[in-house]
Amino acid sequence: MFRGLRVLAIVPARGGSKGVPRKNIYPIHGKPLIAYTGELLQQLGFIDLAIVSTDDAEIAEAARAAGLEAPFLRPSELSGDTIGDTDVLRHGLAEAERISGSRFDVVLMLQPTCPLRKPAHVTATLGKLVDEGWDSVWTVSTTDLKYHPLKQLVVGPDGRMEYFDPAGSGITARQQLQPLYHRNGACYAFTRDCLMARGIKGERSAALVIDDPLISIDTLEDLRQVALQLGKNPL
Repeated sequence: MFRGLRVLAIVPARGGSKGVPRKNIYPIHGKPLIAYTGELLQQLGFIDLAIVSTDDAEIAEAARAAGLEAPFLRPSELSGDTIGDTDVLRHGLAEAERISGSRFDVVLMLQPTCPLRKPAHVTATLGKLVDEGWDSVWTVSTTDLKYHPLKQLVVGPDGRMEYFDPAGSGITARQQLQPLYHRNGACYAFTRDCLMARGIKGERSAALVIDDPLISIDTLEDLRQVALQLGKNPL
């Protein structure tokens, strides 16, 4: 429990991955990717239940070996490429409450694709949600201003180049650009009421800015960079 609230952690890990096949169990230094999230969760004493939501029996077995519960396989209608996080989390919450016979107050989403997260990141996210009274809190990283939307361009089939946003034509210095942030996948926290009524972004949503270098894995190059960050030889 955390501040008297029951906490459920859900690790979404479907079997189908287009960028890196079988990504959630891809081996990094002899361990499947999902094991890093399982090991982290064991360091968090306030988690009442941690489950994996997967449609894949092999991933479920790897999750169990990493200390996660895998009490169900996700139904096929929640396993496609276009299925959103909200539906998966609502299903996971309902199954967790049915199986455990308990009601949870807070839900954390911990994606396996951010193995560089630290226990402090999760604790800080949950603390911000509860102590400051937000509906949802997402961890984010600062976006380099060279990737700001007002500096981006589009190129048509004929080769013609235009500003992605016409307002970009008025940008002459970085100081004109408003700071932006992107999701880093370290942690998402929601109240139960927020998740069930609104989804993963509540009416009162906040961001926890993390300065530590984090990588959300989408490609093989991301996997190599993660291996380096873990202080070992690259894959």
